[in-house]
Amino acid sequence: MLDLPALTIRSVRATAVEIEPNFILGTTMGAFRRVPLLLIDVITEEGVTGRSYLFCYLSAAAPAIVSLLREVERVVASAAADPATLWSKLARRFTLIGVQGVVRMALAGFDTALWDALAIAAKQPLCRLLGAEPRPIPAYNSCGLGLMDDLGALAAEAEALLAVGNFHAVKLRLGYSTLAQDIAAVQAVRKRIGDDVTLMVDYNQALSSEEALARGRALDRENIFWLEEPIRHDDYAGCARLVRELKTPIQIGENFSLPFGMQAALEQAKPHYVMPDLERIGGVSGWREAATLAAVNRVPMSSHLFPEVSAHLLAATPTCHFLEYVDWADALVQAPLKIVDGHAVIPERPGNGMMWDEDAVARYRVD
Repeated sequence: MLDLPALTIRSVRATAVEIEPNFILGTTMGAFRRVPLLLIDVITEEGVTGRSYLFCYLSAAAPAIVSLLREVERVVASAAADPATLWSKLARRFTLIGVQGVVRMALAGFDTALWDALAIAAKQPLCRLLGAEPRPIPAYNSCGLGLMDDLGALAAEAEALLAVGNFHAVKLRLGYSTLAQDIAAVQAVRKRIGDDVTLMVDYNQALSSEEALARGRALDRENIFWLEEPIRHDDYAGCARLVRELKTPIQIGENFSLPFGMQAALEQAKPHYVMPDLERIGGVSGWREAATLAAVNRVPMSSHLFPEVSAHLLAATPTCHFLEYVDWADALVQAPLKIVDGHAVIPERPGNGMMWDEDAVARYRVD
């Protein structure tokens, strides 16, 4: 049991912003030229404010999540800041509509900000409140390397991404019209970055099972560290087949819905690696359960997005693998997460380390 400070919730505030990423992220599901985020503040009666943010994917999702957070505020106002109790209370409140989709995102964002407030009140970095010490976390740069027709530009972007924090690992999006184009993209990047750099590839669920087998067999010859979400995220039978028949390790997990979703995937898909997403797995509370599942099943566990918080959580994850690094929140915080020699440096500041730059928030705010 963790020794948590006593706090009482006063209010929950949400602010929608949109930033322009430094690198356009082109996936098989579309290109992200603007990144819609929702900043969440949990304000307590004791004057402590906890912070988190959500990635809304679509700008149109933000108003729906804001509306749900108003209901969260109504339910939790004046309540003690106990994450387990409040998650149970909120899950019960939303049972009939379902704790999925934007409901789950709202609850996860609230939970993550609540844990930040508790760590700030305890005057400890979040990872220390969770029983771990701050330490460098291996990271890969995932800011760009989307689908491009110009392979020279693609290779140059890979080189630029590695140089940002002296990264030793980078992720490439695949899913071109043909296998030959996929292989050409991989080889162009590999030629530029060299054989010693860790190269992950991500299909964002673009392939059928048969196409995934065909392309996976070709990629088995290309020194790929992992093959991420080649098929529909909930096709566990198909994933299990890929695990059996391909040499390249299979990575899934960004679409796990709460810890019980991860449990089902571990039992049925049997992936080599998992990478839960903070806003889908259930915030910090859901992540802690997921980390236990990964440890019991001896599966290396990485993160999906939200590097500022995920670095703390990976420090407290027994099977910690890789942090997925994106710089989207850098424009909004006073002190961005630092990457040194390819590792995320967890700050000694209390909480998850995020403090909003209010001038920047006003500049990027959308109504």
